[in-house]
Amino acid sequence: MTDPGGNPIIDVTTVTDTAVVVHVTTPGTFDVEVHRFDGLTPDTEHRLEIRLPAGIVTSIEVRTLPRPGGDLASVLATVNDVHFGEMAAGQVDDLEMGPIRRAEPGAEPYPEVMNRGAAHEISAIDPVAVIVKGDLSLDGRPEEFAAFERCYRDPFGDRLHVVRGNHDGYRLQVEYAGDQRIDLPGVTVALLDTVIPGATTGDVTVRQVEWLDDLASASTQPVIVMGHHQQWIAGASDPTEAKRSDDYFGLHPDASDRLDEACARNRSIVAYTSGHTHRHRVRPMTSSGIPSVEIGCTKDFPGTWAEYRVCGDGIMQIVHRVSSPEALAWSESCRGLYADFDIDYASYALGTLADRCFIIPTTR
Repeated sequence: MTDPGGNPIIDVTTVTDTAVVVHVTTPGTFDVEVHRFDGLTPDTEHRLEIRLPAGIVTSIEVRTLPRPGGDLASVLATVNDVHFGEMAAGQVDDLEMGPIRRAEPGAEPYPEVMNRGAAHEISAIDPVAVIVKGDLSLDGRPEEFAAFERCYRDPFGDRLHVVRGNHDGYRLQVEYAGDQRIDLPGVTVALLDTVIPGATTGDVTVRQVEWLDDLASASTQPVIVMGHHQQWIAGASDPTEAKRSDDYFGLHPDASDRLDEACARNRSIVAYTSGHTHRHRVRPMTSSGIPSVEIGCTKDFPGTWAEYRVCGDGIMQIVHRVSSPEALAWSESCRGLYADFDIDYASYALGTLADRCFIIPTTR
């Protein structure tokens, strides 16, 4: 839980136009302190002082985001990969390699802990919509969907919009299936069902692209496309994405190209955001050049949800780490998942600050 020198881990997790949030982990523990700095000047480099657990004061430099022009039209939130019913974080198939993290005997299931914390924080921003981008469950069982509904439907009601992920359709279930148009003040969300029933990989069909074309060509406001599976993008530096493959973990390359081409045809579409990979990452699409965004999972490290502030000249994406004490203790214990596979999960999942918090232009 420490860096090679045994020093506290300092993560600048969130930045907005006026605020910065820093999480500091005590060496050798799962204890995390939250440092919040508010009232900052937008688009400015700030030197912020942080008191470390040992009483030492250090400073970091962080630049706030610029404030998009125009009035704030609406605020919405998203989560994905919430995985109600999961009991073992970091387990790959039936392998014993790990580390694998489980809740202590008698303790509340960790998806309940993490998602309750996320729902509470999302409630505090009073969003016009909460959009869940799939993997509501481990296996799409009725009790898992019921737990999801209790956590998110009860507080958000008809503001909740849900599409399934691969974990929700492995046994050919139809709950939460289908594409949705969600019209909100200042933005329209085109929520795509990218699931291939029974499969891990995803698709965007020709018929779905036709639906998206019709929606986007008629839209008088910016459109964000959302779905569960991440996009394959030609020329990506990740070796798993270096060539076209029918078993690519996310959207099939042909489907990814169809989505990109639709975005290139329709200048109202400003971004595609997904989940599935349990990481934070943003890449430009090949043809349209707009951002293809991945948001990390809620259920383990770093345990996040995303906020979108819609203004006339831009949409601010802000990723938040769920910061209730019990959520931080659990998510921090998952920082080292997949170490037996020589994976630096913390760096992979957290990504860079620029992968999490940035401005999406509303015109191009």
